[in-house]
Amino acid sequence: MARPATMEFGTGLASVRAMNTSAPSSTPLLAEFAVRFAGVSKKYGDATVLHELNLDVRRGEFLTLLGPSGSGKSTILNIIAGAIQPTTGRVFLDGVDVTEKPSRERGLGMVFQNYALMPHMTVFENVAFPLKVRKETRDSIHRKVTQTLEKVGLATFASRKPKELSGGQQQRVSIARCLVYSPSIILMDEPLGALDKKLRDQLQGEIKSLHRDIGTTLIYVTHDQEEALNLSDTVCLMNLGRVEHLGTPAQLYFDPANRFTADFVGESNIIAGTLVDAGSLQTQAGSTLRVHSRCQSVGASVEVLIRPENVRIVAPGEAVSEENVFDSVVHQLSFVGGRTRVETKMGDERILVSRVSARDDADIQPGQKVRLAWSRANSVVLD
Repeated sequence: MARPATMEFGTGLASVRAMNTSAPSSTPLLAEFAVRFAGVSKKYGDATVLHELNLDVRRGEFLTLLGPSGSGKSTILNIIAGAIQPTTGRVFLDGVDVTEKPSRERGLGMVFQNYALMPHMTVFENVAFPLKVRKETRDSIHRKVTQTLEKVGLATFASRKPKELSGGQQQRVSIARCLVYSPSIILMDEPLGALDKKLRDQLQGEIKSLHRDIGTTLIYVTHDQEEALNLSDTVCLMNLGRVEHLGTPAQLYFDPANRFTADFVGESNIIAGTLVDAGSLQTQAGSTLRVHSRCQSVGASVEVLIRPENVRIVAPGEAVSEENVFDSVVHQLSFVGGRTRVETKMGDERILVSRVSARDDADIQPGQKVRLAWSRANSVVLD
């Protein structure tokens, strides 16, 4: 996969506005956003679990909070939900300050990892429950539940109990129970974490389709990078209570803001060196790489990112158009489905190569000398 030539971090992002901006001052501006954090932080005693954050999420956005355990993503979700109070700052939902409001008054939808279904109720009764709490009429409840079950593909399961359903079906009931009362904002806390990969992939497609069809704002928590890149309009990558990178999936993958983002999102080759000029880097081993750099500080110690799928093994006698060509030795091969993951040694540097046509790699063996090639545009210097 080649890096888009015009993609730059921080550009083209209409969905999320401004970290580290001043607090909002006008109601019309607030009304543009489904969620706004203004100087929000959270401490437990002397421990800061969320550093001061200003974050705006537009209506209809699919925003994923991504990061390792303890990064602060669930803290953000729980502050939005009203499950915990921020230490500083204000929280606005649809232009209304809800910082002091309890969860039940925020009108949010919530989907949990453990489904949270009532085992003694049927699928229909589980989905109808939030409407009964809101004291809707019998006819209204029947109509809305029926329509919602059809939307999630469970119309024929209405009379079953949760224990009679698969894990994926139970999660769809949980989603239906959330959708049935049409909340303007839906929060999902690792809803697919307990499912196997094939089922996760299937439900990811269903969640994307539902979001596209209903157009509600969706804020999703996961530690699964592939899930975040697949589902999201925008990804907020967290680490140690801070935002490391805020951008589109393509921006995180192709043009990461820093080393943490490059290392966390996808497989990566990261080589350290000194910037000779805006287009050249001398590695610690003395090799010179042609690179794409936003940094103009000649002599700066930097790191360069090259994604494995942008490195290729050059066939003997083949003409090469890429700016970077180096001799290397195959160290290890791993068959991972439709591609081969080739680990090579280029001096002291480990370089990963991802080859799509796994069947064509039978002639590559550990210890074999190969030539690697990749373009300057795919050698991104990290800030």
